Amino acid sequence: MSDHPETPVAPVQAFEPPYYVAVFTTVRTQEQSGYRETNARMEELVRDIPGYLGMDYAQSPGGLGITVGYFRDAGALAQWSADTEHRAAQRRGRAEWYESYTLHVAKVERSSGFTRA
Repeated sequence: MSDHPETPVAPVQAFEPPYYVAVFTTVRTQEQSGYRETNARMEELVRDIPGYLGMDYAQSPGGLGITVGYFRDAGALAQWSADTEHRAAQRRGRAEWYESYTLHVAKVERSSGFTRA
């Protein structure tokens, strides 16, 4: 089940490189009390980061979740990483909501897209 039902189904546009992506891949626990509210707050906060470009997310029926955050530069990503509320949500995620997760950060050197007319 997606935590983003109101979001249209379309990928974030391709941006002019270079830019940065943070790929957060998760498997959640059964205990999800407070997750939706915290997730909504994190989405609200990240939008205020100068250099935040957007986010894609997906969840498989088996429970694998993937969130990709796009940032214009390393400074914008570092600002998001250091955000006090974000850090508190990370701690709660490790304590309650995630069975496991990985985070991959990469500099994008090539980007393209396609949209059917």
